[in-house]
Amino acid sequence: MTTSTAIRRLNAADPDFARHLDHLLSWESVSDDAVNQRVLDIIQAVRERGDAALVEFTQRFDGVDAKSIDDLILGRERLELALTRITAEQRQALEKAAERVRLYHERQKQDSWSYTEADGTVLGQKVTPLDRAGLYVPGGKASYPSSVLMNAIPAKVAGVSEVVMVVPTPRGEVNELVLAAACIAGVDRVFTIGGAQAVAALAYGTESVPQVDKVVGPGNIYVATAKRHVFGQVGIDMIAGPSEILVVCDGQTDPDWIAMDLFSQAEHDEDAQSILVSPDADFLERVAASIDKLLPTMDRAGIIRTSMEGRGALIQVRDMEQAIEVANRIAPEHLELSVADPQAWLPKIRHAGAIFMGRHTSEALGDYCAGPNHVLPTSGTARFSSPLGVYDFQKRSSIIFCSEQGASELGKTASVLARGESLSAHARSAEYRILADKEGN
Repeated sequence: MTTSTAIRRLNAADPDFARHLDHLLSWESVSDDAVNQRVLDIIQAVRERGDAALVEFTQRFDGVDAKSIDDLILGRERLELALTRITAEQRQALEKAAERVRLYHERQKQDSWSYTEADGTVLGQKVTPLDRAGLYVPGGKASYPSSVLMNAIPAKVAGVSEVVMVVPTPRGEVNELVLAAACIAGVDRVFTIGGAQAVAALAYGTESVPQVDKVVGPGNIYVATAKRHVFGQVGIDMIAGPSEILVVCDGQTDPDWIAMDLFSQAEHDEDAQSILVSPDADFLERVAASIDKLLPTMDRAGIIRTSMEGRGALIQVRDMEQAIEVANRIAPEHLELSVADPQAWLPKIRHAGAIFMGRHTSEALGDYCAGPNHVLPTSGTARFSSPLGVYDFQKRSSIIFCSEQGASELGKTASVLARGESLSAHARSAEYRILADKEGN
């Protein structure tokens, strides 16, 4: 007999709903002292001993029998070989997904701009790609070729000259799909290193690993902690928490579909979060029944069950208006609007990483091939963060060109403000450029 999944039920009408919701959403991603110190030690070792430290850590942590850094470098020809080792169906799927991701991200590309004022002063912005980006890719069984596409393609569209990928190969386990994705996405160099040591190498450079300007890509707690520590030396994309999905449904979608959409995030790991919000109490129960019916058929049933029972929830609300309020409060990574007219509710959504519109748009399509990026803000950070995009690999410089007349007029304003701040050198620097009154007054 199948045991029912003990997924928690919440009702927005309950007086302590807010407290229960906060508890459900709470996630502590800060490393403990032991992890933190270990990461600091690794970073220091890589800074001091470069390639030698990378080889040593790769031997110790990944069980790879590397004699030198040369054993941890994959050339372009190895990536091209991977294309021949995957199936024709896999290659076609990767190429189709890559093309859709590229087309979408090309629309994000920002161009330089400027305008000229009446006196000839020119103001504007120069948009420049980063010189070099580093892409961290998890290795072994937790390999995600889709993440290679999502991280590397926006960098290439932005005009980044060199994309360097690091991917661990625990016990020598190489994932051909990941290497094939790197080939298709235009990755320039690959090092088979992982963990905090890989992040440190990208941030500070070694004899063989080039220093990058930004490190992107998901990883475990050691990778996330290392990214925190090297931020400032390099840019980072984000510190991501567990994957999450929030489905808002009016009760008219097939409950099996909704259950499987919830599973699609729960199967990532035990800490992933899957939440359904609906004003239809009967529908919530039908989805609960679908969860119990379908869970035994899943390959990762144990992980899904732990995730659903630990961090999942079915939430009943008063109406669709309140459902949207709850959605904005949660600010989910993935939001499915599984409703009759999603376009009508879209203007009310203020916080979400990606919004999947309508009953037929499963979150899984966004993970792989719809086109928008699947690297999204988690743990409520959609309140102030955006999906990874081309703009993350471009930087902006302000342009200011003053005509003689423009410098004179702006100098008068700058002088007053500078003297108000008691910065006389600023004031006099501006005053030198103020033109003498033509009438001699």
